[in-house]
Amino acid sequence: MFIVDALAMAGSMTWEILWALILGFALSAVVQAVVRRSTVVRLLGDDSPRSLTIAAGLGAASSSCSYAAVALARALFRKGANFTAAMAFEIASTNLVVELGVILALLLGWQFTVAEFVGGPIMIVLLALLFRLFLRSQLVAKAREQADKGIAGSMEGHAAMDMSLNGRKLLSREGFTAVSHVFVMEWAAILRDLVIGLLIAGAVAAWVPDDFWRGFFLAGHPVLSAIWGPIIGPVVAILSFVCSIGNVPLAAVLWTGGISFGGVVAFVFADLMILPILTIYRKYYGTRMALLVFGTFYAAAVGAGYLVELLFGVTGLTPTDRSARVVEAGISWNYTTWLNIVFLALGAVLVVRFFRSGGRDMLRMMGGAPDDHADHHHM
Repeated sequence: MFIVDALAMAGSMTWEILWALILGFALSAVVQAVVRRSTVVRLLGDDSPRSLTIAAGLGAASSSCSYAAVALARALFRKGANFTAAMAFEIASTNLVVELGVILALLLGWQFTVAEFVGGPIMIVLLALLFRLFLRSQLVAKAREQADKGIAGSMEGHAAMDMSLNGRKLLSREGFTAVSHVFVMEWAAILRDLVIGLLIAGAVAAWVPDDFWRGFFLAGHPVLSAIWGPIIGPVVAILSFVCSIGNVPLAAVLWTGGISFGGVVAFVFADLMILPILTIYRKYYGTRMALLVFGTFYAAAVGAGYLVELLFGVTGLTPTDRSARVVEAGISWNYTTWLNIVFLALGAVLVVRFFRSGGRDMLRMMGGAPDDHADHHHM
């Protein structure tokens, strides 16, 4: 019976966010179809404020899959991008994307979407400052030497693909094909983590009593809770193994359970520190750089959580309603159902176009070698 309750909760969450996921990935696909990877490398040559701003902007227009973002950041670094700029691009690729904002707004409220787009840049700035203090040129040189070995991590083939239009018009047959390619490939990259995240969130919502979370997050002590939340949030994320937007349903469960507002922000921003990705950092850059990346990412996520908590508290924007929609189990005939029908139809059209234009071969190459740069010509 416990399993049935968990699956029912996960199914309800999926139904609640389905249309928003399709909309987010469709918008992301349109943006990615017009941004060339070669342009990204050319603009990330140093760690100046201008380069970091460009890195954040281009990252926000890129992949929302954590594994693909990590692989793409390594590819940019190997091609000559500054390491700090590549890491800023990586953070923005998962934490400043439109899909994340849409799901946060739907499950938790608009304040969390604002917190994403306020906290993401704060995290990047904090990371850049930490790198200025602790990152040495010798370590960067050793990391580049390790990166140039091309050791495979995850989603290498997907990260190597450039599916942009290369000057052709978006409102054309080629443009429609390019959008369909990006749309389906992004879904394929994120699907595993999304399913795992929904199942974990469903299990936690159904099985773990609220009293446990309230005690664990010190919900009865507002000051202590605000201090503890950003510290423990990333730890829960690291141990949950859930990354990308797959951690949003679990974030909603934690918010309902009593974690602080800043704790939710730090939890969401910890998607690039889960244990499997830490292993990939070691393969990509060596053990010393992997440890530095972990330490600085964790400190930056905690700092962003604190600053967002402070800024929203001062402005009176901190949400007080903890009845996240993720716990409202059940499917009914309402606007969500109509939106799901409309966007499922849109998704079906894009999927059909994908498979009719060579998409099956692209799916086979998703886990290819990091040096298999597959530039696709759209028909």
